[in-house]
Amino acid sequence: MWFARTRASPVSHTTFLKGFDMNQAADAMTRGVRTLCPGDTLTQAAQAMTELDIGALPVCDGERLLGMVTDRDIVVRGVAQGCASNQACVSEVMTEEAAWCYADEPMDNVLQQMRTQQIRRLPVVDRDKRLVGMITLGDLAVKARDADLSETLEGISSPAEPDRSGRSQASGSAGGGSTSGKARDMSH
Repeated sequence: MWFARTRASPVSHTTFLKGFDMNQAADAMTRGVRTLCPGDTLTQAAQAMTELDIGALPVCDGERLLGMVTDRDIVVRGVAQGCASNQACVSEVMTEEAAWCYADEPMDNVLQQMRTQQIRRLPVVDRDKRLVGMITLGDLAVKARDADLSETLEGISSPAEPDRSGRSQASGSAGGGSTSGKARDMSH
């Protein structure tokens, strides 16, 4: 199996699929997805995301999926670490072991993976690992037939607790605010 099931779902997969008119990932995915090359710069990636009004893009070598890069990757792994966005490559900040599913994967497996790993977008590949589409929360919202969608989205969108165990060298006083609990006077 290509993904781990780490916890039981509060919604059974039978109920989970009741609201969807989809049997396989290919039934829910968006085709013709824009991709980035590993050698594209962070600036090019950010411009593509701005143009498309999205926050993540798959990174491919030709048609083969290599990973994903998000706007957060650009900021946290790139800009915050001092990378020059017009020189650093997407391959330096992307997630190489990104989750994905097969186009012929049953939707109950796909939705379980999205819910368990709290994934809002999932690349879809064929059996040769060539990118053929993406499944997003928007795709699920548009293609769902009834109220079961809210339970599905709730499972995917559960808030995470922030990791405040370490700070980058750039965080300084911005890393946690005032220790007194009072606002600082910034008028000087």
